[in-house]
Amino acid sequence: MQVNIINKSQHPLPNYETLGSAGMDIRANLESSIILHSLERTAVPTGLFLELPVGFEAQIRPRSGMALKQGLSVPNSPGTIDSDYRGEIKVIVVNLSKDPIEIKDGDRIAQMVIAKYESISWNMVDSLSDTDRGEGGFGSTGKK
Repeated sequence: MQVNIINKSQHPLPNYETLGSAGMDIRANLESSIILHSLERTAVPTGLFLELPVGFEAQIRPRSGMALKQGLSVPNSPGTIDSDYRGEIKVIVVNLSKDPIEIKDGDRIAQMVIAKYESISWNMVDSLSDTDRGEGGFGSTGKK
């Protein structure tokens, strides 16, 4: 599947690093570096604009290496870019470490996964089918 993209940055397009990669790294498009202090968050521009087909979304997720090594994460993970959005992709990031993180122009700050989704309609009913779990909530399926 081909997706229309505009790249207003000087960086390469997102791409799959390996044959089995589900996500593509996306880069910061900055005029100057951002210093993100502990627990601070900001929206980082990428210079990318997408035209996704209806029935697809772009999911923005943390990069595992950045999350583990530096504490940089995406607080609304996964962030969703809808098929009818035409604005610049900006990645909301948060510093979950105790130390400041510097985000520089061209840094790979997140990964993007293109995913298919289904639209549904609601069917109002008076009861739902029974299951073994029933109304068991958080932790209810764990071993005892």
